[in-house]
Amino acid sequence: MDDPEIIEKLKSGDAAAFRFVVGKYQKLVLNCSYKFLRNRESAEDVTQEVFLEVFKSILTFRADSKLSTWIYRIAISKSLNQLKSQKRKKRFAILTSLFDDSGVEKQIPAPISMSPEKDFENRDRAEILSRALEKLPENQRIAFTLSKYDEMNYEEISLIMDTTISSVESLIHRAKTNLRKKLFNYYKNHL
Repeated sequence: MDDPEIIEKLKSGDAAAFRFVVGKYQKLVLNCSYKFLRNRESAEDVTQEVFLEVFKSILTFRADSKLSTWIYRIAISKSLNQLKSQKRKKRFAILTSLFDDSGVEKQIPAPISMSPEKDFENRDRAEILSRALEKLPENQRIAFTLSKYDEMNYEEISLIMDTTISSVESLIHRAKTNLRKKLFNYYKNHL
């Protein structure tokens, strides 16, 4: 099925078309959400929210862009909202922990691999990069993530972010420059 046909069926309330869309885009949405949230459960929750939003908002979808681009925009928006919510909760948890220490978060141990040293090193590098990415301005972080992690071209990113290709190029260039500075400073201070 092509986009106009799927959209028409969705707008008419066709349940099979909705199942088709979920099946086709679920992995894409889950991966997108996970890249922002770094937590599988949160990414799964956001994925459900995305498809609920698709279901509720399909009647207002004007088809100015591809269906996948529209769904991707919703996924990014919901993921960023979830991140903001998590940060608020974390700040509140810090305040409450000053008065009550019952809010200890339990970590699930990672599976043991062939090389624990290598796993630790890779996890450490990924965490450092993740923290550096979080410090980037939101538009730079989104553009960089879509380019490097999702391997999208500038045109696709411009459609998702609703901006020009030259703006995307600029955002990614500034993101790389800022990341380079942040990582250089981190390693200079920690090595």
